[in-house]
Amino acid sequence: MDNPQSHYRIEPLGRAHDRAAFSCGIEALDRYLHEQASQDARNRAAVPYVMVTDTNRIAGYYTLSSAIIIAGDLPAETVKAFKWPRYPELPATLIGRLASDLTFRGKGIGKLLLLDALKRVWRLSEIASLAVIVDAKDENVRQFYIQYGFLSFPDRHNRLFLPIKTVEKLFTS
Repeated sequence: MDNPQSHYRIEPLGRAHDRAAFSCGIEALDRYLHEQASQDARNRAAVPYVMVTDTNRIAGYYTLSSAIIIAGDLPAETVKAFKWPRYPELPATLIGRLASDLTFRGKGIGKLLLLDALKRVWRLSEIASLAVIVDAKDENVRQFYIQYGFLSFPDRHNRLFLPIKTVEKLFTS
């Protein structure tokens, strides 16, 4: 069986990428890639990465940016269990958006994008990050992240986090 990764490459969004053809079926995610992603990259508000085919078509994308976790948003037992420092704000990385084009649905693009994002966060260990945060748009997306070990914030059902120690285990085991 073909390795699906061999047909794609993931790279920072650039001028050569045809964003107009991308459609994931969610207007806000489509509009972001079409209209906002390049500006966010220029302004260093987020770093958009695109998964492209051999013919340079965008199959999916995600964004990474710095974030914080307010320690008070988590139970003290959680902070203690992960051996995080007792600071009021904890450094994290946000996967702000993650989407795959409708044409490529069912090919595992979402999983490949998520794993690439997690690997990048883990490799960027020069920048402190105790966890990766995501905001699930709906229950299906929430379940997608939960299957990879993400945990919910107690008071924000669709905001989830994955401790960086868990990410590290993914790539060092």
